[in-house]
Amino acid sequence: MKLPSFPWSPKMLSFERTSFHFQPKKNWMNDPNGPLFYKGWYHLFYQYNPDGAVWGNKIVWGHAVSKDFLKWHHLPVAMYTDKWYDVNGVWTGSATTLPNGDVIMLYTGSTNESVQVQNLAYPADPSDPLLVDWVKYPNNPVLFPPPGIGYKDFRDPTTAWLTSEGKWRITIGSKHNKTGISLVYDTVDFKNYKLLKGVLHEVKGTGMWECVDFFPVSVDGTDGLDTSYMAKGVKHVVKVSLDDDRCDYYSFGTYEPRTATWTPDNPNVDAGIGLRYDYGIFYASKTFYDPNKKRRVLWGWIKETDSENSDVKKGWASVQAVPRTILFDKKTGNNLIQWPVEEVEELRSNKKVFDKVEIKAGSVVPLEVGSAAQLDIKAEFEVDQKVIESLNKQQVVYNCSGSRGAADRGVLGPFGLLILADNDLIEHTPVYFYISKGPGGNLHTLFCADHSRSSVAGDVDKGIYGSTVPVLHGEKLTVRILVDHSIVESFAQGGRTCITSRVYPTKAIGENAKLYLFNNATGSKISASVEVHQMTTSTSAANTRLLSSHYSFSGFLHDRLGTKSLPFFCAIVKI
Repeated sequence: MKLPSFPWSPKMLSFERTSFHFQPKKNWMNDPNGPLFYKGWYHLFYQYNPDGAVWGNKIVWGHAVSKDFLKWHHLPVAMYTDKWYDVNGVWTGSATTLPNGDVIMLYTGSTNESVQVQNLAYPADPSDPLLVDWVKYPNNPVLFPPPGIGYKDFRDPTTAWLTSEGKWRITIGSKHNKTGISLVYDTVDFKNYKLLKGVLHEVKGTGMWECVDFFPVSVDGTDGLDTSYMAKGVKHVVKVSLDDDRCDYYSFGTYEPRTATWTPDNPNVDAGIGLRYDYGIFYASKTFYDPNKKRRVLWGWIKETDSENSDVKKGWASVQAVPRTILFDKKTGNNLIQWPVEEVEELRSNKKVFDKVEIKAGSVVPLEVGSAAQLDIKAEFEVDQKVIESLNKQQVVYNCSGSRGAADRGVLGPFGLLILADNDLIEHTPVYFYISKGPGGNLHTLFCADHSRSSVAGDVDKGIYGSTVPVLHGEKLTVRILVDHSIVESFAQGGRTCITSRVYPTKAIGENAKLYLFNNATGSKISASVEVHQMTTSTSAANTRLLSSHYSFSGFLHDRLGTKSLPFFCAIVKI
């Protein structure tokens, strides 16, 4: 960023480190890779620079394991840049678990000539539940860019799914000019492949497709589905990460196995132009099926939005979002539901409840919860129905990113919570709802996060994020917010719309981080009921350390398995 560098103190930089989000002890991290459940352990591999806190040309695969997504044990690097076909980067890939329980890994390598190729790797010792050592197939690469595909436009193979013919099928992201595409390959042994005619799907104008994901969801069940599951009552999701705007998009559709093609239910919300997993700082996501709890789990990368100099100074960059379960929303019938995995609730403590708090128009209400740096918040808002009906007589158009954020006052919005606020309200991150009339004249509800006042530092992101959120007749407005130091993850209406905030407070840190309700609407009071839990620090966050290659893994197994400057508000109300 070409902005003056803020004088970050060690205390400020230390506060940015999270307490229950996954991150290595030091250095750069980006995409989650090859997540899987194996012999009782959850595995997460990730893009990692062992040499510093910035992205580099020697990206390797970091590796960690956990029993519960909370206590992570960092293992030695799984794969280094030690072959000609990945010497410029061991890039993103996916795991596939075979019917006999064996695991294979397909990943993209950047060759000594920066050509993107696909490679095969597998565990050196399948009996090792930690999968510490990995072997690269001697005859790698198994796939080169096909004719007509750019040598730097061929990456990120998916988890394979089994066809009715007994073959395995994968898809790989690419592009033709400005058309994003997903190529399809069949294989029997993961060593020899056949490129199928056509593509799984394509969307004009979306550019390069990265980190493509493809998986089934049940339209009437409550469990996640294995990637190979094919039956009635199933829709298939295509998710793409767009290199052009660094956002993750998804769409529902119908998969035709015979032709290896996918057709969207609604072309107006096709992959890359419609719904997003998350409307904040969230990218390069990957799902996996968890047979342990019969759920599909989503991982996503939260990048830094400060200056590179700040990252170097603190010695690390980026975290992974809290893993989320994802299900088809049976109520709306046209979006996914994302929700933090249930294990996160084990960190809850010191519950406080605020019932039916009245927030008058133009006011702020402090919630006395102690330090607001590590919280799990659930809030429910009730709005006067008569005021909602009055909006029909007005032309009020609003969108999150095109507004002045929480300072943009309307009849019914914004209202919500001020996260990571200091006592003087100089710094705060509003997470809020805004009810307005859309361009077509219909009422709709927006869910937004405003970073513009999150920090007094000038060299950090100050964007305003969000989108509409479906609200069905008779539903109250609800939100769940996970606050973990510099990360705020917000889930509206049970997870229909999600926003991840990456913020850098300088004043609202530690005991000086506070929580408020606010109502900056002009036309109505709001009633809010809030439940707040303090969140304890996960063991791995408290004692993060990289295990050396000389660590005794038999011992490890035994240990683990054995025996006042807020001008747009009129008043601050105390309760």
